[in-house]
Amino acid sequence: MRGSIPHKKFLKDLWAVFSTLYIILLVLAAIFAYQISPDSTSNANQMHLSIHSQSPGFRVKMLVLSAGNKRTYGDAFFSGELSKRNEIPIQDYKLKSNGVEIQPYGSPSDYYELIDASKFQSPLTETNFIEEHLEEKSFLLGTDKYGRDLLSRLIIGSRISLSIGFIAVFISLLIGVTLGALAGFFGGYIDKFIVWLINVFWSIPTLLMVIAITLALGRGFWQVFIAVGLTMWVDVARVVRGQVITIKEKTFIKAAQTLGYRKTRIISHHIIPLLVPHLIVISTANFASAILIESGLSFLGIGAQPPVPSWGGMVKDHFRYLLLGKPYLTLIPGLAIMSLVLAFMTLGNSLRDILDIKH
Repeated sequence: MRGSIPHKKFLKDLWAVFSTLYIILLVLAAIFAYQISPDSTSNANQMHLSIHSQSPGFRVKMLVLSAGNKRTYGDAFFSGELSKRNEIPIQDYKLKSNGVEIQPYGSPSDYYELIDASKFQSPLTETNFIEEHLEEKSFLLGTDKYGRDLLSRLIIGSRISLSIGFIAVFISLLIGVTLGALAGFFGGYIDKFIVWLINVFWSIPTLLMVIAITLALGRGFWQVFIAVGLTMWVDVARVVRGQVITIKEKTFIKAAQTLGYRKTRIISHHIIPLLVPHLIVISTANFASAILIESGLSFLGIGAQPPVPSWGGMVKDHFRYLLLGKPYLTLIPGLAIMSLVLAFMTLGNSLRDILDIKH
């Protein structure tokens, strides 16, 4: 079948296979983010200021008090728990008849504060307290400057990068394929106008255009997706136009015209399917570009807004820590961005060779 990926050639390309598996793994992690994240509260926004900026592998005792705020399963799957529980990092505790004296994490060794017995649902025996209200919590990648679990923020932040890639690529394909096919097939004034439009968009720096559209639409989640998508159709339109100009001169297209097929049918049924390999390759490159643009916008503060986690926003929040002895707070989300972009670029280059796309 024309336009399909030769499976044997694909499987022999280890880089293509590895990149695909990595992307699939991240997509699954994004879908089930709240099920696999250590912090399943909405946006992994459970703050513990007393344990901020802790190193990877940090462990601490937590006094757990039930909060009683929960969403339904469906809402929790997509948006996380409203407030799964109230946690207090502690260094030590003493059971008393009227409650529990705790030594909050980071406080002086002689400082204790009393938690009244009414805060606990069961009788305050040593066994009940340890089993129901005390746990040792681990932070595999440490905590950020607000004491939030960095691993959870990283996992949930993958949703932003992958979502913007899919949506931006879809918008760019929808606009680019439509305009490129019309320009290439009909020619004349339609072609001249679309080429002029392409040149206008091409002359404006991408990041500057995205910033302008974002400011016009407002700052937020969906506005960024639309803004990035509206600036990435130019490459698609140029490629599609050039290919359509070549394909429409083929004998089978001339035969279809002679038989009286509608022009829209010829474009959609006979020309567009032949462009699938080119569109696959350019989509992977656009996916990587969308991720970088979103990260740049989040770093500038006009991308996804707090407390929504995004990898670019995490770099922005912690880039000063590069000079404060805790570079991992910036390097970890930075490496996440780099690895995902590299995976898409590697996959795109491999697919270009496998599908024999001419430069």
